[in-house]
Amino acid sequence: MDPQHAVLGQIEQQVMQATKVIEQQLDDELGRLDKMDDDDLERLRVQRLQQLKKAHQQKQEWMSQGHGHYTELSDEKEFFDTCKKSKNVVCHFYRDSTMRCKIVDMHLDILAKKHIETKFIKINVEKAKFLVDRLRVRVMPTICLVRDGQTVDYIVGFDDLGGTDEFPTEMLEWRIAAKHDIIQYQGDKFTPPVAGKTAKKDQLSAILGHKTKKNIRDDGDDSSDDDDW
Repeated sequence: MDPQHAVLGQIEQQVMQATKVIEQQLDDELGRLDKMDDDDLERLRVQRLQQLKKAHQQKQEWMSQGHGHYTELSDEKEFFDTCKKSKNVVCHFYRDSTMRCKIVDMHLDILAKKHIETKFIKINVEKAKFLVDRLRVRVMPTICLVRDGQTVDYIVGFDDLGGTDEFPTEMLEWRIAAKHDIIQYQGDKFTPPVAGKTAKKDQLSAILGHKTKKNIRDDGDDSSDDDDW
């Protein structure tokens, strides 16, 4: 048999098997619903209404805290206050003279509107020298990811985003979500959304591996457009 036809045959079988599994799951769910009496359906309706009410209340709370907008902070105190009020925070340390920071601004503004469960902020390093020193920020742009008041990860420069200025917003979204559930991500955390390509194993290990908290590497590549602080 032609090797190409053999591969196509295997793929067809896998698709058919997956289809059967989905059909069986649907049949099981329909069967479960058919067996429900009026009391069961009423309990299911009440439970669903409670879930919707809780989700609405949570959304209102997020909006009252300024979620849904990409906000610039005026000083370091505001940074600490924000991290106390919001469970998940994405903070961009920027400098006006760094062009790549403007690229990050564009993408974070989009993501802030999409992920209202997370607070997206930015702060000028010139106004946050204590914070910059404490978090060891050395390269602009640096994105700090905060969960429950603790820094859990950093995105330094564009290396994790494909090493190019033209990365899509989805790439930054994936990188933010790669660890610690800072945002609610629906995609595959092991497959960066760049032209359907899967990241190299060593690149994924570097991104998904455990990093020391409050530890920022200093990019020593002089050819990079990232600016040292």
